[in-house]
Amino acid sequence: MFKWLNWRFFLVLIAVAIVIGSLFYSRYLSAKLAKIEENNMQIWVEAQRTIADTSSQINLNLPIKISTENHDIPIIETNERDSIVSSNNLDSNKNYLKKELLSFKKLHQPIVVKMNGMENKYYYGETRLQQELHYFPIVQLFIVALFIILLIIADRIANKHQQDRLWVGMAKETAHQLGTPVSSLEGWTEILKNSEADKNILQEMNKDIERLKLISDRFAKIGSVPKLEEKDIVVQIEDMVKYMSKRAGGNIHFTVEALERPLFIHISAPLFDWVIENLLKNALDAMDGHGSISIKIQHKDKQALIDVSDTGKGIAFANYKKVFAPGFTTKKRGWGLGLALTKRIVEEYHHGEIFVKSSEIGKGTTFRIVLNG
Repeated sequence: MFKWLNWRFFLVLIAVAIVIGSLFYSRYLSAKLAKIEENNMQIWVEAQRTIADTSSQINLNLPIKISTENHDIPIIETNERDSIVSSNNLDSNKNYLKKELLSFKKLHQPIVVKMNGMENKYYYGETRLQQELHYFPIVQLFIVALFIILLIIADRIANKHQQDRLWVGMAKETAHQLGTPVSSLEGWTEILKNSEADKNILQEMNKDIERLKLISDRFAKIGSVPKLEEKDIVVQIEDMVKYMSKRAGGNIHFTVEALERPLFIHISAPLFDWVIENLLKNALDAMDGHGSISIKIQHKDKQALIDVSDTGKGIAFANYKKVFAPGFTTKKRGWGLGLALTKRIVEEYHHGEIFVKSSEIGKGTTFRIVLNG
């Protein structure tokens, strides 16, 4: 319940309060204006009656002034048979006047003038100001809603910028922290080469050092704009599959199917390898030590499509987008950053796309990477 009580929720409450207050106030102003218009209409009709009264001996300057200076209130005059006699502040088209007359009858009672045995009726409508008052709350609601939307967008942009700085800061710090022990290890291996140490042990140590250097290089590239080079992604993927298959155990079966080879795409090789490694690790975690992982590579409409499929636990449809969110994980251990990093590398550094193509609980998942090239 309390997670809704944030600044966005209060903004919405304030907006609703402003609109409701404006609605009541505009109704109050509309009623007040309607009373003024009714009084003005009474004065105008009385001026018309005075002008039409030929027996009157009074000075007509004021009635004529009142009659000619009405430029706001639309008026239709009818005779005893309710036929239109004249109009004021309206178009003279007969069909238009008939429609307006029906509208005026719904708005106000007519002012009846009896003179010389005749009975004329004056129907009147709303002024432009009155009409604008009706739309004022709607306009204000639109403005307030637009303001809130802009605030939310600005907040999201600011949060994303803050997250980006956090990513970059963490990446650079990780690369920096790895640099010192890696350099030290390289020095110790040089010393051991001149001793009677087991050469096989030295070889394995060098492999681990190269692996640490690769990890450091990856994090360093996350904190900067990587250089994209033309590489055969089929070879890149096959090399990473070979590396992961040695560490996956004998109960995991790997297959790589390339419909076109070589397939050259502009990539950052260390970061692209990290993407494939994260997807393969994610697949291995979902299969509990047994199953199969298949990678299908194809070139279609000037795009490289890479499908990574496993026979693991599957992902619920509601979590298709959540799996890429930082911190989201279904594992007991882990930070939930692997797929978040993968998405960042694919979309921000390679200008591609990654998404859950399909998944079924208990049967497996397919991730698709789309790269332009």
